[in-house]
Amino acid sequence: MSEAPTASPLDDATAIDRMIFGRILDLAIRDPQRSLPASLALNPDDLRALAARHAPQHEPAIAALPDSTLNANDDAIEEADLRGFLVEHGARGADEERWLAAILARRSLEPNHLWQDMGFQDRGELNAMFRRHFPALVAANANDMKWKKFFYRQLCEREGLLLCKSPNCEVCEDVEVCFGEESGDPLTTLARLARG
Repeated sequence: MSEAPTASPLDDATAIDRMIFGRILDLAIRDPQRSLPASLALNPDDLRALAARHAPQHEPAIAALPDSTLNANDDAIEEADLRGFLVEHGARGADEERWLAAILARRSLEPNHLWQDMGFQDRGELNAMFRRHFPALVAANANDMKWKKFFYRQLCEREGLLLCKSPNCEVCEDVEVCFGEESGDPLTTLARLARG
């Protein structure tokens, strides 16, 4: 008699959200250069709600935050557009998608692969987040372009801007830049933060 296969944690919606938000907060709390609200582009009320729902281990650190709000002027020029784009493609219009849209727009400004800048262990965890909360983007990114490249390509196309050197990816000399391997040390960002 064969045993039923055990479900992967990345198949369970509750486990996915706990993993997503736990990893994001693990990384952001350790950022020595920015406050937690500035690192994630969320106000303390949103951070408290997020932690209460998905990352109770971080509730004490978040409870200690001052009751201030983010200044909209802290946004980079493209953050509002990217946040809006992500919210439009959210699966359910849930708070989690609004939170993730803000976080993704802010963390997309960082220099590493997006999965690293979000605090994930690998790209598989990042993709699990997108499948759960932004499945329409997963469908649109059918060729598995690197997510930061994909976001900015989509935003440029909306504005009618030509971003790519070639008419299609198959003949472009930058295919590796857009679709290449995304491996590496998941602690690259943490190591950079520790060095100051």
